[in-house]
Amino acid sequence: MYKFILFLLVLFTTTSSFAQAYGNDENSHEVKLNIGQFLVSTTVEFGYEYYINEDTSIGGTLYFDGKATDYNGNFGIGPNLRAYFGYGPKSGLFAEIFGLYYTGEDDDDSENLGNRNYDYSTVALGLGGGYKWATRSQKFTIELNGGLGRNINPEDFQNDFMFKAGLSLGFRF
Repeated sequence: MYKFILFLLVLFTTTSSFAQAYGNDENSHEVKLNIGQFLVSTTVEFGYEYYINEDTSIGGTLYFDGKATDYNGNFGIGPNLRAYFGYGPKSGLFAEIFGLYYTGEDDDDSENLGNRNYDYSTVALGLGGGYKWATRSQKFTIELNGGLGRNINPEDFQNDFMFKAGLSLGFRF
């Protein structure tokens, strides 16, 4: 009987020693709204983030803009991969790799050609970073981010680089 109790005690001790520092697998999903982008350019941008662990996440962005001639077009969708460097779980300083497919129009008055209107769609890859704050309950977040990307197949009238920035409010579930 003594050996059985000792065995159970050793088994319990070794299995509980593998617990992680944060140990909270709740709130692995986050949805967010980029209110900064909306206030500056009336672009409606939604984001989703799934936390693989407390330091890594994968997610996506979807945005719509009523004005197709804005700097990043009128529609965009793309994935991202983030690594967090903060002391808290799922928050703090982060770096990201992102991709973005977006469409738009370029209208430019040219004296030789008259008024032209070109539609475009392009793909960009880029790097970004930012900082995320989370409440103690890990339910609500505020995020400040920015990034710079390179268009893979730009048109002649299009910039080679694109940028993104935002101030987002998020909810985890």
